[in-house]
Amino acid sequence: MAEDGPGSVIWMRPEHAATGRPARRSREEITAAALAIADREGLDAVSMRRVAADLGTGAASLYRYVETRDDLLDLMIDATGAEYGFAAPTGDWLADVLAIGDQARAIMRRHPWLPSLLITRSVLGPNGLVLLEHVLAALAPHPASTAAKLEAFAMLNTVTALFTQNELTGGSQRQQRNAAYLQHALATGRHPRLAELLAPAAADPGPAPDPAGRYRDIMARILTGLLAPQPPA
Repeated sequence: MAEDGPGSVIWMRPEHAATGRPARRSREEITAAALAIADREGLDAVSMRRVAADLGTGAASLYRYVETRDDLLDLMIDATGAEYGFAAPTGDWLADVLAIGDQARAIMRRHPWLPSLLITRSVLGPNGLVLLEHVLAALAPHPASTAAKLEAFAMLNTVTALFTQNELTGGSQRQQRNAAYLQHALATGRHPRLAELLAPAAADPGPAPDPAGRYRDIMARILTGLLAPQPPA
């Protein structure tokens, strides 16, 4: 029997408290209100009191459906997973998983508060399980172990969140500033190894690479490496 108590995840508990007045709200409605606030004003604006106000009710009434703000954050994270549109696997596992990663980036851009929350908060709810199911289906042709495939799923989520977070918080501008300082430091002659390594790039600098634009290439290398056959111990 599933645990029903404060220590259980919210999806293991009843939709609303069994005692008191008849239910007038739903978790879905409460979650939608919280998402709208976060999208407009950022995650810090989301509180039980604020969500209740937007729903035209008292904060105390929401605790019949959601016990804590942490529960609400879990519901919000999982709700964004309903925005994926899954196609049947093509048999090209890497292309299929990267396509899911592209969708994840698009979802995170629509909800700018989401990447940082995903990086710091590991949540697996109903929509997350659907996502995992589709990633495992895409990886079915690959001979890697189940453990390696689960690691690949975790890395897909985390690396995609890091890329998108960097993108949303001015990563390209920071990279340009860092590159300018690097050139300044190399000109002092105090970093000969770096200077030797970067000499070809200095001779023909070209446009600075944008890590966000290289998402698919870098993600492909991470996934390929994670799922490669392991040498015998």
